[in-house]
Amino acid sequence: METVTRVEIMRSGLVGRWAAVTGAVLLTGACTQVTGLVGVGAGSPATAPVTGEAAAATLSNEGPDDGPTPNELAAEQPPEGGEPVRVPPPKLSKYTYAFPVKGCKTEYRRKLLVLPKTTIWAKPGCAFVSPVGGVVDEVNVQDNWSSATDAGATREGRFVTIIGDDGVRYLGGHLDSVAEGVKPGTRVKAGQLLGRVGTTGNARDTGPNLYFAISWKTGPAYWWVRRGMVKPWDYLDAWQKGNRTLSPREETLKLRAKLGETPQCTIQCDAPRAAQQQEPQPSKTPKPQKKKEDDEEETITLTPTTAPLDGR
Repeated sequence: METVTRVEIMRSGLVGRWAAVTGAVLLTGACTQVTGLVGVGAGSPATAPVTGEAAAATLSNEGPDDGPTPNELAAEQPPEGGEPVRVPPPKLSKYTYAFPVKGCKTEYRRKLLVLPKTTIWAKPGCAFVSPVGGVVDEVNVQDNWSSATDAGATREGRFVTIIGDDGVRYLGGHLDSVAEGVKPGTRVKAGQLLGRVGTTGNARDTGPNLYFAISWKTGPAYWWVRRGMVKPWDYLDAWQKGNRTLSPREETLKLRAKLGETPQCTIQCDAPRAAQQQEPQPSKTPKPQKKKEDDEEETITLTPTTAPLDGR
């Protein structure tokens, strides 16, 4: 009876140890097994984890975290662009032009006034320069304008005209002074000083400005042609913005062929103020006449003539 009891105890103890070992194995497997997708186990890594001295060596080789490397920055940032390629405006003629007021801030009107000309507002003393290479045609150093008569022939005060190499005449009036050495027959270049902006002529009470006009060569008796025949502002816009080859030659020659070299005077041809200042007759009181200022809008009518062209 005692023998049987010992055997049973030994068996139960052996079974218990086996159960303990089996439970430990199962518990270890459960703790070390990594699962991947549902129902799929992930096996052990292909390489053993780096521990101990090997891990310390790896960290020491990487160094401190100083931010992104130059290669990483270059990959993140777009490359810098080069200098822009400047494309010049198209060349529209063989002539090179200059804006007629140099080195000063300017303003001017871009609409038809009494005459097809423009008033370029600038500070007194600003440089009036030749718009194109050519030859000086007329120079007036005397300010003969009188408010009593307001004669059209003297309204520009001191002025200089040139005949450009393009065959076009350019006028700069209301000058304070004419540059030294500028006289009829003088050869000038585009941008060369011709005079200084002032208030002569009928600009005496309006502020300093340059009276600028485009026409064609005529004799001095035909002063109304000199005062402006071609609208200038499109050309001024182009010269000021950098297109220095836009030329008024074609428009000027076409208009001269249509009107003739010496069209009749139709605007400001008399002296209206002189008539106003006459003493009234006892039997009739003269009606006051309206003064026509340079900035007053008016429709222009020019009468063609049959004067021969000289081919310019």
